[in-house]
Amino acid sequence: MELYATTQIGLEELTAAEIRELGGEIEKTDKGRVYFKCEKGLINKINYHARTCERIILLLKSARVTGLEDIHRKIKSIDFSFIEPSESFAIRTKRVGVHDFNSMDIARIAGDAVIKSYFSSMKKRLRVNLDSPDVIIRVELINNLLLVGVDTTGDKGLHRRGYRVYQHPAPLNPTIAAALLKISDWRPEEILVDPMCGSGTILVEAALIGSNIPPGSIKKGDKLPFNQNLKILGVEKFKKHIEGCKKTLSNLGIDFIRVMQGDAEHLNKHIQEADVIITNPPYGIRIGRKSMIEKLYHNFLKTAKKTLKENGRITLLTPQDKILENTATKLDYQWTETQIVYGNLPMKIFKLTI
Repeated sequence: MELYATTQIGLEELTAAEIRELGGEIEKTDKGRVYFKCEKGLINKINYHARTCERIILLLKSARVTGLEDIHRKIKSIDFSFIEPSESFAIRTKRVGVHDFNSMDIARIAGDAVIKSYFSSMKKRLRVNLDSPDVIIRVELINNLLLVGVDTTGDKGLHRRGYRVYQHPAPLNPTIAAALLKISDWRPEEILVDPMCGSGTILVEAALIGSNIPPGSIKKGDKLPFNQNLKILGVEKFKKHIEGCKKTLSNLGIDFIRVMQGDAEHLNKHIQEADVIITNPPYGIRIGRKSMIEKLYHNFLKTAKKTLKENGRITLLTPQDKILENTATKLDYQWTETQIVYGNLPMKIFKLTI
């Protein structure tokens, strides 16, 4: 079967490696998509185990199109007889690029095409259920590339893990947190610290990875057998975020992660040693805040040097790559970087070593 996984732009190779490890055969990667083949029985396994994917879509058609009429024609040519007569369906659309129509127009003509195609082959009109459909048909138009497929993940993407009970004003996508952990090469026996832990997304994803617990087990409601020997620490400046983080950890039954109030600019006052530091610092996008970001990055990276053990490393996400690079250079760090797009914002993941 031909499928594609959606992921953050820039993480395609990481996601491809994950799918390959789970048994998929990679065909190619594109911006935010990984195309692969696998047996039907593997689809649920990938949805259950994948950490950096957002959706797994069974590809029905990939074609270049010229407009709405062409989209209708291409979708109508697909055989939808795999949908049972008793089942309902819904169209979910995504549009990228400049067109003289919008996503609602695509949804309207796509729905009509599916109904007409099904009636032509099955002599029955399919029911539409926009709220709780039995089958979700994804229709994506990327410039002039039309992708039509069955969403095997469902309306709640794989990034919606289901463990967050506190809403941080700027929560980190769990798939990004998992990517940071993979890029850091963190091992479960190492001491891991998030010095700006916010609501604790990186801490939770580390606990899942370090315990070899699939993300899908949370949604399923399985008992989570966490590795109690993990050494994971969180530091956060604001008390309300600490309380929210602790609620999330408690809700998951995690009592081995220590979270404390403190300032990342004085990390060595709170943390004696660490093998790996992984964090998502403030971005400082607004004008007037860049000087604050420069100060934060300098003081954080300076004090982190006092905390890191030999062969220690820091992995972080930032849109302020120039500030980070200048600061890291002044403090004699070496680094590698990965360019990604997160929330339509160009960003970089840095892996720094002393």
